[in-house]
Amino acid sequence: MSIANTPILSLVTFLPLVGALLIMLMAGGDDEAGRCNARWIALWTTIITFAVSLPIWVTFDKANPGFQFVETREWLGPLHYKMGVDGISMLFVILTTFLMPLCILASWESIDRRVKDYMIAFLILETMMIGVFTALDMVLFYLFFEAGLIPMFLIIGVWGGQRRVYASFKFFLYTLLGSVLMLLAIMAMYWHAGTTDIPTLIDKSSFPRDMQWWLWLAFFASFAVKMPMWPVHTWLPDAHVEAPTAGSVILAGILLKMGGYGFLRFSMPMFPLASQEFATLVFVMSVVAIIYTSLVALAQEDIKKLIAYSSVAHMGFVTMGIFTFTQQGVDGAIFQMLSHGIVSAALFLCVGVVYDRMHTREIAAYGGLVQRMPIYAFCFMVFTMANVGLPGTSGFVGEFLTLLGAFKVSSFVAFFATFGVVLSAGYALFLYRRVIFGELDKPSLKAIADMGPREIAILAPLVVLTIYLGVQPAPILDVTGPAVKKLVTQYETAIRTKAAELKK
Repeated sequence: MSIANTPILSLVTFLPLVGALLIMLMAGGDDEAGRCNARWIALWTTIITFAVSLPIWVTFDKANPGFQFVETREWLGPLHYKMGVDGISMLFVILTTFLMPLCILASWESIDRRVKDYMIAFLILETMMIGVFTALDMVLFYLFFEAGLIPMFLIIGVWGGQRRVYASFKFFLYTLLGSVLMLLAIMAMYWHAGTTDIPTLIDKSSFPRDMQWWLWLAFFASFAVKMPMWPVHTWLPDAHVEAPTAGSVILAGILLKMGGYGFLRFSMPMFPLASQEFATLVFVMSVVAIIYTSLVALAQEDIKKLIAYSSVAHMGFVTMGIFTFTQQGVDGAIFQMLSHGIVSAALFLCVGVVYDRMHTREIAAYGGLVQRMPIYAFCFMVFTMANVGLPGTSGFVGEFLTLLGAFKVSSFVAFFATFGVVLSAGYALFLYRRVIFGELDKPSLKAIADMGPREIAILAPLVVLTIYLGVQPAPILDVTGPAVKKLVTQYETAIRTKAAELKK
C-alpha cells in the first residue's frame, strides 16, 4: 500500500499522544527512575514521530500546488475531520517534528522536577502544533490552534522563572482574546458559505466586500497577536524570559509561525479584497516592528529578551513579504519563517547552554567565553550571522526575497525595512562581542566547560541546516513555489474580477 493511501498525517499528528499516554500509565513518580523513563519515552516518541513524518517530504509531489495526503472522515453534522498538506504547510510539519527531539534533549538535565508532567505537556503540544498545519477544516483548525495554548501555558507557568505566573497568564490572555474574534468569524463564514471546508472556501466561496472587511479584521486580531506584530507583541519578551529553554525554542520556532501561516491560509486567499485594502496598514506595522523592536533590542541587558525582540523584528519581514502579494515576497516570507524557526531556536538553545552553567542571562555576567568554550563560540557565531542575514546563511535568503517583493510594491517600505537589517547587525554583533570576546576576567567563568556531547548533538544539525539552506535554498523554494504561485494567481484573479465589476 502506498503512502498516499495511508492516514500518514493522522499518524504523525496523534503519535505524540501515544507517548504521552505511555508516560501517564508508567509506574513510578518523581523519583529518579520515573524521571529517567519519562525522558526516554518522550525522546523516542519524538524521534519516531520525526521519522514517520519524513516520508511526507520524500513522497511529496513538488509540482502539485494542491493539497496532498488528504484524509476525510465524517464528524458531527455538517462538520468533518479533514487533513491534508500543500507546499506551504508540509514544511512546517517537518520543522515541528524536527525541533521536538531537540527540545526533549535540551530539557534532559535542566528540568528535574515534575518531569513526567513536563514531558506529557510537550508531547500534547506537539500534537496540537502539527494539527494546526494539517487541518483542512476551520473548526478542526480552531480546536488545534486554541488547544495548544494550554500545554504552553503550563510549561511557562510551572517550569518557568520567577515571574512565570505573570508571563503565562499574559501569554494566555493575549492569545485567547484575539482568537475569540476568529471564532466569531468562523461562525459567520459557515452561515454564509454553508461549509467549514478550507479548500472549498479558498477555491469556490466568494464573500462580499463588506463582509471580507470584518472577517479579515477578526482573523487579523488572532494572527497578529500570535506572530506577534507590533503593538500587540509585549507578551512575547515576558514569555521568552520566563519560559524554560525548550519552551522558548517552541515559542520562537513554531508557535510564532502559526500567525504567518494563518495569513497565508485564510486572510490572503479567502479575503483578497480586504487584504488589498489593509496591505498599507500591515506595511506600516511591519516597518515599525522591524525598526522599533530592533532599537529596543539594542537596549537590552538580558540575552533572552534581546533575542525575543529580534524575533518580533524578523516577523516584521514575514508580514511585509506576505502582503506584497508577489511570488518573491510570499516565497521569502515562508523561507524566513522556516529559517527563523531554525536560527531563533538555536539561539535560545545557545542561551540555555550557558544558563545551565551560570544560572544568569545577564549579558554583563559573561565575556571572553571563546577562551574556554571554542565550540560554543563557533556555533553561536553561525547563528548570529544567520540572524543578521549574512549571505551564505539561511537568514539571508528569506530577508532578500521579502525585500525584493517589497521593492516591487513600494521602494519606501523596502528602504525602511533594509534599515532594520542594519540595526539587526548592531544588536546581534553587540551581543556576540560582549559574551564571546574580551578578557576572561570574571572568576566564575574561568572554570566554565565547553559543550558536551549532548549539547553538540543538539546544535550540530541546526548549524548544518543554517549553512546548507543558505547556499542551497532550492529544496525549500521548489516545494513552496507551485503552492505560492497558485495563491498569488488566485489573489490577482480576484482583484482583476472586482476591478472589472467596478468598471461596469
